[in-house]
Amino acid sequence: MTSVIRPRTTTEEARRPGRWLALSVLVLAVLLVAVDATVLGLATPYISEDLAPTGSQLLWIGDVYSFVLAGLLVSMGSLGDRVGRKRILLYGAAAFGLISVLNAYAHTPEVMIAARALLGVAGATLMPATLALIRNLFHDPRERSLAIGIWGATASAGTAVGPILGGLLLEHFWWGSVFLINLPVMAVLVVVGSRLLPESRTPEPGPWDLTSVALSLAGMIGVVYAVKETASHGPAASALAAGLLGATALYLFVRLQLTLPKPLLDMRLFRSRGFSGAVLADLLTVLGLSGLVFFLSQYLQLVQGRRPFEAGLAELPAAIGAVAAGLIAGRTARRFSVRSVVAGGLAAIGLALAALTVIGQSTGYPLLGAALLVVGAGAGFSFTVTADVILSSVPKEQAGAASAVSETAYELGAALGIAVLGSIVTGVYRGFPAPPGTPATAHESLGSAVDAATRMSAHTAEPMLEAAREAFVDGLTLAAGAGAAVLLTASAAAWFMLRDEKLPTT
Repeated sequence: MTSVIRPRTTTEEARRPGRWLALSVLVLAVLLVAVDATVLGLATPYISEDLAPTGSQLLWIGDVYSFVLAGLLVSMGSLGDRVGRKRILLYGAAAFGLISVLNAYAHTPEVMIAARALLGVAGATLMPATLALIRNLFHDPRERSLAIGIWGATASAGTAVGPILGGLLLEHFWWGSVFLINLPVMAVLVVVGSRLLPESRTPEPGPWDLTSVALSLAGMIGVVYAVKETASHGPAASALAAGLLGATALYLFVRLQLTLPKPLLDMRLFRSRGFSGAVLADLLTVLGLSGLVFFLSQYLQLVQGRRPFEAGLAELPAAIGAVAAGLIAGRTARRFSVRSVVAGGLAAIGLALAALTVIGQSTGYPLLGAALLVVGAGAGFSFTVTADVILSSVPKEQAGAASAVSETAYELGAALGIAVLGSIVTGVYRGFPAPPGTPATAHESLGSAVDAATRMSAHTAEPMLEAAREAFVDGLTLAAGAGAAVLLTASAAAWFMLRDEKLPTT
């Protein structure tokens, strides 16, 4: 494993005054992104009813944000290293809030997809900047571990606050209101952050290479689009062409980075087995989880008939587990080992997903709640420790680039998870046996079937809905099994790649 020699810091540097207040501002940005990601799942049935998207458009609404985010994270992380991490965080937060208004008032599926893509551009500025600023605020390793734990716990809390707050809004207002909750958070972040956050940037960073930016964006979007289209519709010439173009762009991106004196992304970071292992663990974990999470809210509402607020409360155990585990993850990894905490957390998630393969339409909440609690705890341990490993593996001058790699893995995993596992659910669902008189739109999504049932006679609507719900659950359990296999594979990979990794203590 490649080691990095770091200069010692003074006590004053390690104990920077106001660092904890500054952290409270950074976690607002995390909360902003986490809330936005989780409320979309609750709003999906309402978006389906109001905008009437096709099944493919619905998947694009769910994953185009992650596509764009994954393509721009490295570029935006590097830009923050160059122009200032505080500056890009505050500008990005302001843009994120304003573009949320465009999401809220989208009137067609096409406008909604475009608005989600623009939100991805703004979101790409936030997460790398927050982690990079934590790396520069907290030089003491133990304090930094706690700060990262708080950062991760806030993200998990956002996943709980989002559905609950979103559920309340959906019961009293239209679906666009769930995006408007970003505005007050954005306002507080910009006003308070401009006063509390210190500016930091890389000394002598070199120019921001636009060719690298274009290759990174084209490569990520091309590859992810190819995977999505192949998973949804099978092999096709257009998907193959997009995949080849994307892979070529990524190859050229890597080659270019190796020749630039000041690259957008220093590829030598990947020589560290700990860094590479942590990034791979994050990617596989989110891939295995995201497709299932995207459809869970629909299961709770459209299959089990829960109200939006009740569905939000039902997902709360995952956030509770993640918050509790995240706050003690660093201490646990130092007491035992990095690989045991990460691999153990991933294995726990895999087993919990395996338990969900037996759910049906009338499955009681104890099984669902227990599985979600284990999923949250496993994710809290794993994500917190891998983030610590990634930040500790690089000098603070490269914190933005390293954070961007971490977040790219997360968002790429989310996009691939929704594309692959989400397509499993959609593929199984579309084949449900429908009684005569069922409109073709009912096969696009479960939300479309519920909407179509309101315009059908009772003796036709009831058997149609029963068949549609059964097919949806069949697809969901199949996706849970695939996710379990991915997570158990990730656990084995983490056990091997993080074998000698340790968190710093001084």
